[in-house]
Parts: sequence; structure tokens; C-alpha cells
Amino acid sequence: MQAQLEEFLDHLTVERGLARNTIAAYRADLEGHFGFLARLEVKEWSEVSESLIIRYLSTLRRRGCAPSTLLRRLCCLRVFYRFLVLRKYIDHDPCAALERMRPSRKLPSALTFEEIISLLNQPDVSTPRGLRDKAMLELLYASGLRISELVGLERGAVNFDLGLVRCVGKGSKQRLVPVGKEALEALCAYLDSRNDTHAALFLGRGGQMRRASFWRLIKAYAKKAGISKPISPHTLRHSFATHLLERGADLRAIQEMLGHASISTTQVYTHVSSDLLREVFQQAHPRATTGSPPPRSD
Repeated sequence: MQAQLEEFLDHLTVERGLARNTIAAYRADLEGHFGFLARLEVKEWSEVSESLIIRYLSTLRRRGCAPSTLLRRLCCLRVFYRFLVLRKYIDHDPCAALERMRPSRKLPSALTFEEIISLLNQPDVSTPRGLRDKAMLELLYASGLRISELVGLERGAVNFDLGLVRCVGKGSKQRLVPVGKEALEALCAYLDSRNDTHAALFLGRGGQMRRASFWRLIKAYAKKAGISKPISPHTLRHSFATHLLERGADLRAIQEMLGHASISTTQVYTHVSSDLLREVFQQAHPRATTGSPPPRSD
């Protein structure tokens, strides 16, 4: 991989005639990127994916990189990976999709992991209601289910041996979603506390839990946890996807877990990349504006 770096720098020097200081900046930025890849034991260019680029940029932002630095490094990566495509070292440019991403609507902000933990710890598990609420919150964050999918679950939907939940999503499409140990333990504790034969997994007053009821309880727990951000059941679904992406999960896998028909929908929900690019541009570009563009004349 080092050989391609030297070839790229020679290209910038000989064919593009860039200044020595510019070449040095490219080298420094790319060596930082190479170090990130080495820590993840990436040894082939074909292993570098869109998700990996997003993870790298998110890591830089968490480390406190200035917006101008982030913008420069992103531009550097775009030029470098285009070069690799042109020289046929790779078939796909992992930065290409980032350029196409555009925010299409306002999305709920993701909670931090610390906020998630605080929220999950709020229910009083010494009571039947607290056990139910704990199980619902744990499962929602562990699976990324839609609220309609969550409240529609039946007891038989959870396979405790395999750690899977079977849900029915949009268009009556079924999918299997993996669930972690914490959520399974919370579900076990909740089900052990029940002495009824109702088929619904989560019960409210008079039968199956309703979406509006869960909406109210999650807002109450968020307030108790000191979370000031606007919150809804969808916030946990959004946080689920965002945290997976930030920790290196593949977009296609997240798409399957969320039940999205299109990968572009997943790119919108997991806003890490689009938010990052927008934030960097707004803060660093001298001609950036926050308003809407003027109407187009066709």
C-alpha cells in the first residue's frame, strides 16, 4: 500500500506540478489515514469501504480535529481514491457515495452512548411495570425496531437460544434481527414476572401496548435521565444505526437490520457522514451559507 502512496505523490509532483508544501501536506494526511487502516489490520485497498471512510472521519472529529482540517483530509481522500480507481488498483471509489449524500429532511439527533445508558437505567426493575419498560427500552436500542414493530411483537417472536427477534415491517415483510445479551436478559426478567397467557409480548392497560403509551413513557424516562434533546421512540432506532456505523458496521448489514428496502434510506438515517460533511463545509468554507439555495431556472 505504501507503493501506491509514493506513486500518487509522484503523480502530484510530475503530472500536476503541485508545490512541495502541498505534496508534504498530502503525505502527512494520507499517512495518518494509513495508520488508521493499519490499526484495523486493513491490508488490501479492496477492503476499504464507504463505512470505513465514514468511521475514519468520525474518529477525527471525536479527537477534536478542526473543521478546516477535516475538510482538507476529506478532499485528500477523494483525490487519492479517485487516483486508485484510474490506475485500476480498485474498482470502486469508497468516497464516491459521500459526495452524493444530501440531507433530505430533518432527522432526530442520536443520543450519545452515555445518554443511552442513563436512559436504560431509569426504569425501576423492582416493579412489574419497570421490568416491562426496561425490556422495551433495551430491545428497542438493541434491535433498531420501528415503534410499530416493537409494540406488535408477540411472545413467540423472540428466539432466546439464537438471540434473534422476528418482526413484521413495512409491506408486511418479515425479517430477523439479532439481539444482544442485555436485551435478552431484560426480556427474560420481564416475561418471568408475568402470569398471564396473552400472546402480545408487551402489555399496557387493557391489552397490547400502544405506540402513544410508549411515546409518553420514553419521554418521562428521558426527562428523569436529564436528557434535554427532543426524544421519541425513533430516537433509539436512529441511535442504534448511528452507533453501529460509528463503530465500523457495514451499511448493508445496517440496512438489513433496519428493514430498509434501499441503501439510500439507510444512508439518510445513519446521518454520521452527511452531518459531518455539512458541518465541515458550513464551518470551513468562506462562502458557505445556512439558508436555502435560490430557485433554479430551467
